[in-house]
Amino acid sequence: MNLDLVLASGSQIRAELLRNAGIQFDVIVARIDEDAIRRALEAEAASPRDIADTLAEMKARKVSDKTPGALVLGCDQVLAVDKTVFAKPQTPDEARSQLKMLRNRSHQLLSAAVLYQDGEPKWRHAGVVRLSMRDFSDSYLDGYIDRNWDSIRHSVGGYKLEEEGVRLFTQIQGDYFTVLGLPLLELLNHLTLTGRIDG
Repeated sequence: MNLDLVLASGSQIRAELLRNAGIQFDVIVARIDEDAIRRALEAEAASPRDIADTLAEMKARKVSDKTPGALVLGCDQVLAVDKTVFAKPQTPDEARSQLKMLRNRSHQLLSAAVLYQDGEPKWRHAGVVRLSMRDFSDSYLDGYIDRNWDSIRHSVGGYKLEEEGVRLFTQIQGDYFTVLGLPLLELLNHLTLTGRIDG
């Protein structure tokens, strides 16, 4: 079975998840102004799910327009606590501020995936995970950011569960792949049911 799949993301972890699942694909990073789109959606009071889904769709559509015939996977992840939506921290101080807001409370991670082909949406899914952070000390937080900044600056909320960030949590309810930014099981199920991969 020849799956002509393009990942419209520069995320190393998403690429690794697909490779580890035995999926062959190419990577073409979608160039969109995520911050401007997110701000516009927030101004319209869009839900966190709609924000993640819209950003994933825009990435898939942008790359699909350039790759006729290919199946293009666009992804996005949004962190929401109450009505606040977080973006990736731009500085260590911003990461510290985000983590202090998340400390000793629960939040949601929403990971959206959208498949496009020839400029048309073919499938979409948004996975949701609920995470509870422990009441860690300021001194631990400072050390954590110092040790991990080069990695966590690429992650909403300033943490990665596959790294030291797991120590920030007391409970996680939901799918681990969704935490990593790709609802992998749902994607693989769709590709199998539609005959795009053997199963």
